[in-house]
Amino acid sequence: MFKSKRTGLGLTAVVILLLTAALGAGSYIKKTYTIETVYVEGNVHYSEDEIKAIVMDGFLGDNSLYLSLKYKDKGIEGIPFVDVVDVDILSPDTIKIIVYEKVLTGCVRYLDTYVYFDRDGYVVETSAVRTVGVPQIIGLQFDHLVLGEKLPVEDDGIFNSILDLTKLLQKYSLTPDRIYFNSGKEITVYFGDTKIALGNEPSALEDKLMILPGFLPELEGKSGTLQMQTFDEDSGKYTFKPG
Repeated sequence: MFKSKRTGLGLTAVVILLLTAALGAGSYIKKTYTIETVYVEGNVHYSEDEIKAIVMDGFLGDNSLYLSLKYKDKGIEGIPFVDVVDVDILSPDTIKIIVYEKVLTGCVRYLDTYVYFDRDGYVVETSAVRTVGVPQIIGLQFDHLVLGEKLPVEDDGIFNSILDLTKLLQKYSLTPDRIYFNSGKEITVYFGDTKIALGNEPSALEDKLMILPGFLPELEGKSGTLQMQTFDEDSGKYTFKPG
């Protein structure tokens, strides 16, 4: 059975038309969806430029349509502290990158590395860099750790205490350098050379932190301890002990 030359030419024409259409569509998409403007929100640990470099890296990294499909319903791997990234198309040449970071409650120093953990005490990330805004906890005792597992402290109820404290610190816009828990769960927070001894009464903790912002300007640059474990009924004050 033989095919006519006319049939062969017809198939060739169809193929050429399809290729032309495909190239035209590709050219249109590339030109129309080339990114000119980028907005970034939700980022704390990384700057806007760093997020742009991470998300827009590689082939078609400047194409809004491609990026919206690439990150749809998909996490981002290999980037510490970042859980998920979404890319929304605001217009063909404008995108918004929404960063959802891993929830960090605190960090501890271990073998020259900062170990970040979540509200339940599970190790989320490790890094040589101290992250601003995540309190460093001292006084926790453990001899090993595994990424993704809970810090092996003797009493893991301490993580509830840490969570309650960090929530209150955020509520009253307090950002201590370090937080110390001793074996009796007595709390001391550090602001530079000034220590604030808060004691271990959970029911009184918020009342103390609520008035603490009023004391800090007077204590700035001073070395010593503001003893807020107990209130001096005679003087009507908390005692500051220098040194």
